Amino acid sequence: MQLNPYLSFNGNCEAALKYYEKVLGAKIEGKYPWGDGPPEMQTPPDYKNKLMHAQITIDGEVLMAADAPPGHYQKPQGISVSLQVEDPTDAEKRFKALAEGGTVTMPFGKTFFSKGFGMCIDQFGIPWMVNCPQEM
Repeated sequence: MQLNPYLSFNGNCEAALKYYEKVLGAKIEGKYPWGDGPPEMQTPPDYKNKLMHAQITIDGEVLMAADAPPGHYQKPQGISVSLQVEDPTDAEKRFKALAEGGTVTMPFGKTFFSKGFGMCIDQFGIPWMVNCPQEM
């Protein structure tokens, strides 16, 4: 069994994945546009190049994503993607990159449970938590 987060985007999935490729070292493993679906799907012309499904890996971890079907996008609620980074400097760098153009909900800094922790919503609407855990 494998458990993978599946992110939903509002038409900007490919841009988000390219950004994650740049700032997180993600590798796009596959992407399937809505236009490749069967004709009976009746995909609107402006949605043919949007992604029906995509998969990326970040340090061997799989993250899946798609552009929500037209008219079905909902902002993420009650969930965040948690990124665990061993080095505090690297963790802060990744946090700042994810927060760029988005919203910081908790600035990155040392906490009682972490060498560095911060929360943000990236420019694509995805909530992130970046953590540099204490040694156990």
